[in-house]
Amino acid sequence: MRVAVSGSTGLVGSEVVTVLSAGGHDVVRLVRRVPAPGEKVVQWDPEKGEVDAAGLEGLDAVVHLAGENVGSGRWTAARKAAIRDSRVKGTRLLCEALAGLTRPPETLVCASAVGYYGDRGEEVLTEESQPGVGFLSGVCREWETASAAAARKGIRVVALRIGMVLSPKGGALARMLPLFRTGLGGVIGGGRQYVSWVALDDLPNIILHTLQRGDLNGPVNAVAPRPVTNREFTEALGKVLSRPTPLPVPAFALRLAVGGEMADALLLSSARVVPKRLIDTGYAFLSAELEPALRRLLGRL
Repeated sequence: MRVAVSGSTGLVGSEVVTVLSAGGHDVVRLVRRVPAPGEKVVQWDPEKGEVDAAGLEGLDAVVHLAGENVGSGRWTAARKAAIRDSRVKGTRLLCEALAGLTRPPETLVCASAVGYYGDRGEEVLTEESQPGVGFLSGVCREWETASAAAARKGIRVVALRIGMVLSPKGGALARMLPLFRTGLGGVIGGGRQYVSWVALDDLPNIILHTLQRGDLNGPVNAVAPRPVTNREFTEALGKVLSRPTPLPVPAFALRLAVGGEMADALLLSSARVVPKRLIDTGYAFLSAELEPALRRLLGRL
């Protein structure tokens, strides 16, 4: 396939580009900078509302992963606006460009997140579950709605609701590792909140699965089959690293450190999400259970 990828330099995007290229697919990256001669890129600038639509003609698929990192800074009003705009405006710009093409792609896989479901306690959440409340849920709803122009054009749109991505290269796990390796890791809050996770090397294969399965459209939960509580996650990571995890992090300390809204949404909320549509369509996970996944990712087999 000839596939365009946005967000291609990020943690997930770079892995997707590597796997697609290794599989013999022709990858075109969407970039903000001026392309070098002969480079397989399409220039776009979501902030300015600009995209080289001609470079998108004749694609088989688009994988849209671009968006500001929700955990890279305190949620000031300006930061929240940047998080929302990078997802909603960028998706709307890209989808309107795709809808105007003479030869549009057959499929658009657009990133979303399990934040769509909000804080739901122990409720088991599938793709048919209703959205939650709060900032992240609102962003995810707008993010998914922003692809409407592509769907109206007849493009098959998949909204990939991605869980916490596990990788020592970046993201939440990479930020945890220094503390856990020194024996300072511990349960967050009450520890009963569910974490819906996915190993980084599963995500490109999940995306390939959605590209190849013409019967998949709409929301798809990109998470491992068994979500775990924060306490289970903490114990598993401590066990894999052979380190104690004696120091709980109280909720009030987190709220003081990063702000109440951000702490509640990213660290203390509970989303017990299962990948029903992936399972129903026969996707085989590389990492279905947490401890073996952590051992493989961290070289602790």
